[in-house]
Amino acid sequence: MMKETEFRDSLGTVTGEGKREWIYPKKPSGKFHNARIFVSILLLGFFFAVPFIKINGHPLLLFDFPNRNFVLFGTPFGPQDFHLFVIAMIAFIIFIVLFTAVFGRIFCGWACPQTVFMEMIFRKIEYFIEGDASSQRKLNEAPWTGSKIIRKLTKHSVFFVLSFVVANFLLAYIIGVEDLKRIISEPPSQHMKGLAAITLFSVLFYWIFSYFREQACIIVCPYGRLQSVLLDQDSIIIAYDHKRGEPRGKIQKNGSSSNGDCIDCELCVDVCPTGIDIRNGVQMECVNCTACIDACNMVMKKIKRREWLIKYASLNQLEKNSRFRFTPRMIVYSAILLLLVSVLAYSLSIRDDFSITVLRTPGLLFQDQPGEKVSNLYDLNFINKTFSGFPVSVKLENRAGEVKLIGPDIYAGSLANIDAKLLVIIPKEDLTTMNTKIELGFYSADNLLKIISTSFLGPVKEKAE
Repeated sequence: MMKETEFRDSLGTVTGEGKREWIYPKKPSGKFHNARIFVSILLLGFFFAVPFIKINGHPLLLFDFPNRNFVLFGTPFGPQDFHLFVIAMIAFIIFIVLFTAVFGRIFCGWACPQTVFMEMIFRKIEYFIEGDASSQRKLNEAPWTGSKIIRKLTKHSVFFVLSFVVANFLLAYIIGVEDLKRIISEPPSQHMKGLAAITLFSVLFYWIFSYFREQACIIVCPYGRLQSVLLDQDSIIIAYDHKRGEPRGKIQKNGSSSNGDCIDCELCVDVCPTGIDIRNGVQMECVNCTACIDACNMVMKKIKRREWLIKYASLNQLEKNSRFRFTPRMIVYSAILLLLVSVLAYSLSIRDDFSITVLRTPGLLFQDQPGEKVSNLYDLNFINKTFSGFPVSVKLENRAGEVKLIGPDIYAGSLANIDAKLLVIIPKEDLTTMNTKIELGFYSADNLLKIISTSFLGPVKEKAE
């Protein structure tokens, strides 16, 4: 006899012998599925349109991981902004924790790229070419004929072309659409790395969407496993109302039944893209795709019973008929998230367009110069966080003296990170202490960019007798 919890001891996509159990989900339909199609169209439109959107000639979004340069909504961020990235990532993680604690795994079913591409593009193409679940199963079990070869070759060719398109757009988010155009239009020998990246992504996406499929959610993605610690009795999940549905049983010929509303048709299982039975309760494999809700509602309509036997609800709502409440844990998560977002917003508000660091060269004191003058050597690091390039000059602001650049003049190019040497020369008579505060003004033409304070070392004056 099967244990009631045996489904938790193994994956539904793996047989007892450890082999892959291929999932043939029945084609979904219903109000929730139509809503997901609408959301997916918006998300896919955003994904394919963003690389072409420019703000003042620069990309709306760019994630140049190799060079650690990022553009978010037209604003550039470089390696010097790493602390902002850390704060943003922590805030994002807390947001996921809070969102999951309240709404369960709704992101996976409605907005996750894996689900959107798999269920809304690749799976629909498969339905169009090979038919619904039963037709696909028969086709795979049938011997190889000319018709089967054509259908399989057509499907996998379309899958690879789509994977190639997705790979190109993903690369556009990393290197920019202009560089991608050059990789595509210029001779392959000039862009071997870019072509290798496109090929690698194309093969990877093709393998995921043609073979790996739901295993990406069940085996690779850690989000499902985190549900056990993120969810509680008040989290909104896709749940089967067992109080109303049990005991299960078929409807009698005369239409009467002493059983619950569930007629054990198993349509909720047939449409599930991960092959689980939602009636077994909360499971790691559930991606909240709502296919089971639509299937069950359709059956309830046909047998003239109340809909929403499977629905969005918390366990407390099902067991105690209680309303949704904001738990203490949710309040704590919200407070932490608000604090992090506030810190991030403040950090962004005080973020300068330039980062200038001036440090006296280590290991050197002062140097005597002709004309009773003293010099100090400084290391300059100038980071331009803007897309505009401009020349930079340096002046001594708070006392007499001069500043000399050792090397070529400074030109801060777009998103440039420049290192240079400065020699600051001050008359000895103006130095009253060994350590004197000086101010260096950095200018672009006549526009003051920033004033940096640092210290200047000089000789100690001998006391008069």
